[in-house]
Amino acid sequence: MEREIVSIIPQPWSTEKNEGRFTLSCDSKISANAHGCEAAELLAYYLRPATGYALPVTNRADTAIRINVGGNGQADDAGFTDESYEMKIDMQGVNISAPARAGAVRGIQTLRQLFPPAIFSDRRIENHKWTIPCLHINDKPAFKWRGMHLDVSRHFFNVEEVERFIDLLALHKFNILHLHLTDDQGWRIEIKQYPGLTAIGARRECSLTGHESDRPRKYDDQPYGGFYTQEDIRRLVDFAAAREITIVPEIDMPGHMQAAISAYPELGNTDISLKPRCHWGISQHILNARDSTVEFMKNVLDEIMELFPSRFIHIGGDEALKHEWSESREIQDRILALGLKNEHDLQRWFIGQMNSHLQQKGRRLIGWDEIIEGGIVAGVAVMNWQVNNVGAEAANAGHDVVVAQHSHLYFNFYQSEPTAEEPPAIGGMTSLGKVYSFNPFLDGVAEDKKHHIIGAQGQLWTEYISSMKQLEYMAFPRVCALGEILWSAGEKKSFRDFLMRLEYHRQRLACLNVNAHQQAAV
Repeated sequence: MEREIVSIIPQPWSTEKNEGRFTLSCDSKISANAHGCEAAELLAYYLRPATGYALPVTNRADTAIRINVGGNGQADDAGFTDESYEMKIDMQGVNISAPARAGAVRGIQTLRQLFPPAIFSDRRIENHKWTIPCLHINDKPAFKWRGMHLDVSRHFFNVEEVERFIDLLALHKFNILHLHLTDDQGWRIEIKQYPGLTAIGARRECSLTGHESDRPRKYDDQPYGGFYTQEDIRRLVDFAAAREITIVPEIDMPGHMQAAISAYPELGNTDISLKPRCHWGISQHILNARDSTVEFMKNVLDEIMELFPSRFIHIGGDEALKHEWSESREIQDRILALGLKNEHDLQRWFIGQMNSHLQQKGRRLIGWDEIIEGGIVAGVAVMNWQVNNVGAEAANAGHDVVVAQHSHLYFNFYQSEPTAEEPPAIGGMTSLGKVYSFNPFLDGVAEDKKHHIIGAQGQLWTEYISSMKQLEYMAFPRVCALGEILWSAGEKKSFRDFLMRLEYHRQRLACLNVNAHQQAAV
């Protein structure tokens, strides 16, 4: 008799086990009401390759799998919808009900994990019995923002690779993919009004080999480039939306702009001819504060908003080195003309210009810690990456906060000892256990302000991640741990129990050909 295994990641909030099993057969059908049809088609798409079953979707009630979705798809002020669902499985079939489509899609990911791991194979498995235990599951997320970040500027990942990553995030019930689209080393998105951003800014002459700290630096002398056309972006947005994942785009400003200034020197502060940066680290080159530059960036954001329906638009704001501003007579005159005190005030003014523009278009600005330099701009959300009190201060002041602290949530850090046996990483140590131990509720946040901690996010900066295989090695299983603490956070959370479920979950990752790190480092 097949051993019954209920090993779901992230763990549902409530699972009641009943007698018996349901068996999916070649005659099985999936039904859905009007609001649930897209979710039903997604489930059929997932189940067909391994089973080989047609699994037609119908509106008949006498089917093996039934999906019923209410009409509560309205988003809240932050752009999030209800993701709760209920699943009842008996020997006759499966019922998934949810107030909104997002909940049904989350339930589908749970259902996939109830089948044997071979269900995740991309080819038909002959003579396999597709059975699942009879269960009653009630489930909902702990946090609204459950995100992963992907830097495609330092190293570029094509559409198919990003789609694969999105599908893996969906399996673990993430709902945000934060795409870091621009930086000193490359501009990765087509902006039709400014074709030079990709014609010049998307291609660097070479890339650093070895580590950034090595001296002398060594380079590969291989031109490196790539960017997404606007059609590529529409494809990615649609693919993610079908899985109830929102892509949040990031156009980093006013710093991390060397690639853009290389293409349009009038955006910069000097007469130096620049090229996209070939090594990592932070460029001192920063946007100037001319009205024309502000207008340029607003025009860029207009095209970004046409492509990305996300309520949040990320404008970076981090690590904006201000040496050029302090040395520029033009910038100093601008500070005086605007009635500001210093360069930090100027950055706040610049962020405020972008914030007003986004608000006029019905969007919300989010940026890294440094957007509050010189004082926080009204209405912005803060992504807290440093281990400091910025996140708590912002939440207490009534601003939404996404926790992304490098101490626990940077997945470009090493994940096990000895590091000499691991692929090159930027440094630091973030073990699987360290990720699982993270508490998104920051110290110092008042009880009545905790609702402003809307979630957390893992980061994949790609200075040392140049292939999808390496990306998966750095991401998994740490993504599995983060997915659980953001979905299932609470008293039930147990690292020991998680590790037991992870051992079985690794079979699913293997069937998906995920190059996961094998050591469960604590």
